[in-house]
Amino acid sequence: MAVGLGPLPTLHPVPGFELGIASAGIKRPGRKDVVVMRCAEGSSVAGVFTLNAFCAAPVILSKQRVQGTVRYLLTNTGNANAGTGAPGLAAAERTCARLAELAGVPAESVLPFSTGVIGEPLPVEKIEGALQAALDNLSENNWAEAATGIMTTDTRPKGASRQFQFDGKTITVTGISKGAGMIRPNMATMLGYIATDAKVAPAVLKDLMLDGANKSFNRITIDGDTSTNDCCMLIATGKADVPEVTEASGALFEALKQAVFEVCMEV
Repeated sequence: MAVGLGPLPTLHPVPGFELGIASAGIKRPGRKDVVVMRCAEGSSVAGVFTLNAFCAAPVILSKQRVQGTVRYLLTNTGNANAGTGAPGLAAAERTCARLAELAGVPAESVLPFSTGVIGEPLPVEKIEGALQAALDNLSENNWAEAATGIMTTDTRPKGASRQFQFDGKTITVTGISKGAGMIRPNMATMLGYIATDAKVAPAVLKDLMLDGANKSFNRITIDGDTSTNDCCMLIATGKADVPEVTEASGALFEALKQAVFEVCMEV
């Protein structure tokens, strides 16, 4: 598992998954602290979330919305929106609604993620002000920039990427994560995002994400604290020209599982 040593490896773009980075100035002016990720229509999305009973507002909302159709992931750093009660939940809903309005999608298709200082109100206006710039910046090639954009107390960005061949076609799995504290078993990671261009049925994707987390993120202990905001998401865009993975067996599933596990363990 990555400990932040050395430069980022090559992070291959994943067809159908774009990332855009912008600055809201949440903690300091000019800091890239807002990351928007866009999933192609028809993508499957699965996640694992903190088991902390005192989870943050964005976790509550994302756990509800991941069961439906997901088009955008919205991450801010510098403020965890945790310990903020009903106003925090309303703030998370408001930032998602504004992104949905700008992107022309239902608000329920936007998942929020926050990391940073606990117990302070989310600076909604600052985040809303950065959303259009993040949308304008969307690109399949922005993995490295997004890895830096989601950092808080990390000293270096974390990422990993794998590619494999199936029936002469290239399948890609790429991921990034952040986290340097409040980490112990029974969590995902502070924040993690993994995408593949394979087409995977939602139930299979959910089990694959859980298995990957159990073999990697859920085995880490740093300081004995389970974060309020831990999430790790797995997105399958279905853009690769290979059959859909509909069950946890077969050559394509085994190759994909190996790639996902390797990214989970390295990222």
